[in-house]
Amino acid sequence: MTQTMTEPRTELNASRTQPLRLHHHAWITDDQEANRHFYEDVIGLPLVATWTEREVLSGAERAYCHTLYGLADGSALAFFQFADPKDQEEFKTGINTTPLRHIAFKVEAETQDAIRERVTAADYPQANPHVLDHGFCVSLYITDPNGLILEFAVDHPDVEKIDAERRATAHADLGRWLAGDHTSNNNWR
Repeated sequence: MTQTMTEPRTELNASRTQPLRLHHHAWITDDQEANRHFYEDVIGLPLVATWTEREVLSGAERAYCHTLYGLADGSALAFFQFADPKDQEEFKTGINTTPLRHIAFKVEAETQDAIRERVTAADYPQANPHVLDHGFCVSLYITDPNGLILEFAVDHPDVEKIDAERRATAHADLGRWLAGDHTSNNNWR
């Protein structure tokens, strides 16, 4: 039987089919050193690998530098920069900048405060640090030097209760919304 949208997956079934964790998220940077300074010195993610490579991409041999900044769970943010400016321009993609397109990291309140203080002290005008209380978490948003929006989220103290409630009704909530009932189910704001 094929699983439908309204049939919840069992935990046993999910554990066999879900990815284990994020391995990395890749992005293009125009300046590896400015990027390193931002992620390592300001945000606090250590540079864990630098790969300098030449390989055939899209029919041409290209030289590039690939850096990875580590997270506590072993995942990473990765950034590419090409040696040839023409290659850089070819692979750099423009995106519709919106606060809804971002990468979110779970952090403790002390880490969130420290990141906000370091970003403010580093005086990155494009960083635009701001905090939003979503009810189920409180998030610090920052824009990196590449235009990538980062979210540093501190979970609500009742995160397990909130998670259990949302898991129990996830399919029904989606079905309700798709049917046209757009009322909020966020009782935590």
